[in-house]
Amino acid sequence: MAASRTGSVLIVTESDDLHGTAMAATLREHHGLSPIQLDLRDFPRESGSFRLDRFGTARSLSHLIGIDDVRSVWWRRPHPTRVPVGVRASDDAYRQAECDGFIQGLLWSIPANWVNDPGADRTATRKIVQLQTAQRAGFTIPETLITNDPDEARSFVESRSGAVVYKRTGTGRAEFAETRIITRGDFGKLAGIRSAPTTFQDYVQAECDLRVAWVDGVEWTVRIDSQAGVGRVDSRLDTTVDFTRANLPASVSKSLATLMGALGLSFGVLDLRLGVDGEYYFLEVNPQGQFAYLEIKTGLPIFRSLGNLLVHGDGAVPGY
Repeated sequence: MAASRTGSVLIVTESDDLHGTAMAATLREHHGLSPIQLDLRDFPRESGSFRLDRFGTARSLSHLIGIDDVRSVWWRRPHPTRVPVGVRASDDAYRQAECDGFIQGLLWSIPANWVNDPGADRTATRKIVQLQTAQRAGFTIPETLITNDPDEARSFVESRSGAVVYKRTGTGRAEFAETRIITRGDFGKLAGIRSAPTTFQDYVQAECDLRVAWVDGVEWTVRIDSQAGVGRVDSRLDTTVDFTRANLPASVSKSLATLMGALGLSFGVLDLRLGVDGEYYFLEVNPQGQFAYLEIKTGLPIFRSLGNLLVHGDGAVPGY
């Protein structure tokens, strides 16, 4: 869907988000558009209204101009609204629910091209949903247990013939938690998973890792030489290794397209691992994952691709 007017692209993210800032610059440079940028934490400090009458609908936010002109939305890193804390917790919960419900309804009712649809985005962040969907799409998945039962976790680890990794299951804005191989020395800490369900998964001996920025059918694939540095278990830990442009086998591309279609996503950043056995293992997809460093490392025009999707509804970049 074309976005032909200034301000007709809305970016919903943190005010200091590097990706949001870079996308705004990309839209100005390549499309002559100045997008609207919105941090949901500005509400209810700033006022907003929705009106419906016989003439149609009208939306407004006091600090922004052009909400009703929006034709495309990048639902990047939305926060809950920031409601002042009162005396009673029950009153705070009520006001929070009212503010979140209002701002979400105000935005979600905009008849725009959403990247991604908020409902699909929320569902796709659930690791259990994406793992099962990826398996149905034809991906190879390391054998996995997600549980808050310490006994079941220990039994799973002891039953495996090789190493097992453990990692976060949720997607909240918590402190960074790396993926690690579990050892017998960690068994004494398993009681802690009772209130924090954890993912346990067979460790895949890797040839390399791959990170794919998917832009509505356009694959921007980066090979990460993870085994050459300290990020052998978690490739995020070492960005000093080689990052090179790559292509996926046709069968993997087909599974990727099937997965993203089933999840209802037009954009996402996926982590795959090429095992020493030649298999491409699906690890996860983040509907709004980090990708700026991939562009910096390889020169791939990922921001331009996503900008083209927001403006023209097509992520293709001429010449690539």
